[in-house]
Amino acid sequence: MKILIAEDDAETGAYLQKGLLAEGHSADLIANGREALIQATAQEYDLFIFDRMMPGLDGLALLKALRAAQIATPVILLTAMGSVEDRVAGLKAGADDYMVKPFAFVELLARMDTIARRPNLKPEVTELIAGEIRLDLLAREVWRAGEKIDLQPREFMLLRHFMERPGRVQTKTILLEAVWDIHFDPKSSVVETHISRLRGKIDKPFAKPCLTTIHGIGYVFEAP
Repeated sequence: MKILIAEDDAETGAYLQKGLLAEGHSADLIANGREALIQATAQEYDLFIFDRMMPGLDGLALLKALRAAQIATPVILLTAMGSVEDRVAGLKAGADDYMVKPFAFVELLARMDTIARRPNLKPEVTELIAGEIRLDLLAREVWRAGEKIDLQPREFMLLRHFMERPGRVQTKTILLEAVWDIHFDPKSSVVETHISRLRGKIDKPFAKPCLTTIHGIGYVFEAP
């Protein structure tokens, strides 16, 4: 995802930018609300993360200005102002989510994934193509190098998740949440079992593998 961060606290801004870059996102950091407005209207982003209190233009005013300009890019507001009234004001202004400082970075990632899964935020995608692999999302069919591959529903969901995030390491926790909607580690081998089955169908019959294990961390998909 291409993300714009507007945060005037240097330590928090650097923490966010570093973490998002490590997750494989593109993250621009701006410390002034008015400058963020210029940047947000000049370039296309997939997500905005705005601090509520900033010089130049506060996060709430910035959000209202973007919505008035018909920019519907999802916004997560970060703030130390945690009252119900403050949260309601942010949501009514057009925020998609609201997080109170201090917050856990893993929770921010989870909320980002939730926003990304919401329907109608982007034009409907009916096909994914990565190298010689093609996913038909309507017919739920998979092809590699012109050869049709039969996948079980969960295997299809797993491959789709990887193809939507090429080059980004996916941990077991992330996969459990995204594919199985499990928000804790059940101490089972369900992920490993399905990865093995998926590899047996989309990798082993072909010359170049596309799923790689990063030992102790997770898995990464690269277009074959």
